[in-house]
This record gives sequence, C-alpha cells and structure tokens, in this order.
Amino acid sequence: MTAAPEADIARVEDAQRRFLEAVADLDDEAMLRPSLLPDWTVAHVLTHVARNADSHVRRAEAARRGETIEQYPGGYAGRAAEIETGASRPASAVLEDVRESAARLHDAWASLPDPAWQVVTRDVGGRERPLSALPARRWQELEVHVVDLRVGVTHREWPDEFVRGWLPRLLSDMEGRLPDGSGAPPPGALDERDELAWLYGRLQRDDLPVLTPWA
Repeated sequence: MTAAPEADIARVEDAQRRFLEAVADLDDEAMLRPSLLPDWTVAHVLTHVARNADSHVRRAEAARRGETIEQYPGGYAGRAAEIETGASRPASAVLEDVRESAARLHDAWASLPDPAWQVVTRDVGGRERPLSALPARRWQELEVHVVDLRVGVTHREWPDEFVRGWLPRLLSDMEGRLPDGSGAPPPGALDERDELAWLYGRLQRDDLPVLTPWA
C-alpha cells in the first residue's frame, strides 16, 4: 500500500483543472480588478496561489531529504513581498506562473518515495503536519481562492465532496473564532454550502457574526 494520499492528490488535480479553466481568459485589465480579499487584486490572488504551490514543492523536496523547512522563505513577510512583486506582472506572465507552478507540484508529488510522506512539515504559522496532510490543504486553497477571484465561480459551485470534507473541520474550530458574546447561527439558518462559505469568511450577512480569519 502506498503512503501517498492518492485521493487528495486526485482532488487537487481536479480542482487545479477547474481553476485554470476559470482564469484562462483573464487579461491585463482583469488582473487589476479587486478580489474578494482586502487590498488584493486578482493578480495578487493568482500570485499567491502560484507561490503556495511552490511552497508545497519546497516542502516535498525537503521531505525527500528527511528535512523540515519553513513554508515560505522569510515567513509571512517573505510571502507578502513575493506576492506584491508578482502581482505587478502582465497577465500572460501571471497565468504562466500559475500553470507552471502547478505542474512542478504535480511532478514533485508524483516522484516522492513513500517514506517522505510521513516526514513532518511546518507551515508559515508554525503548525506541524506530516507531508501526507498537505495535498488536502492545497485542495482547500484552490477551491476557496477561485471564489476570491470573482471570475464567476461562487461557493455554491463547490463540489459536494469538498463541502462534506471541510465543513466538519472548520466547525470544530468555530467557537474560538466567534466574537465575544456571539453565538453560532441557529440550526437551519444556513445550508451546508453557505455555512462553509461563512466559516471561510466568504459569506457575510447582517444576521451572521463576523469570525476571526481562518487559517
């Protein structure tokens, strides 16, 4: 039996394909449009997705050597600097970066020996996980950030499997993200897709508490 999380890797491949289809026709003007994320344009989000892929490649290569490295060189500040620099590029360069970084990640995961999947990794916030847990994290990045791009894909189009898989995880951390004195929405106030979007901070309504950011 392989140690590779093959089901999660397949989910990443499917999400990446849909992501690339959604952004294929973006031009220079579209890159400058605001995303759903504060102070970030479409180009910022796309650059972040590309650098996130490279962070997975770096950790996979380190795991092959039996090493644990930081997710991003320079931590949060280094990540922010790379995104800011990359967001100023023409659309053709940004989109090529997204495609090529995804291909590098595919190749990195495909070539890993089984023992590498159990090596401990560390994310930018300091949380440690085995490498085998990271494809699910990449899947999450793609499903959430394609919504942030405002290219016509909404949380209502998230795959059923994504909603079933991630809603319980985010619900388990909800209490710690609620403002003081606020309670969760009453049962039936949200369907599962809306509830997950709210937990990700991608659905805001006057009757819903504003949660602290998810991580």
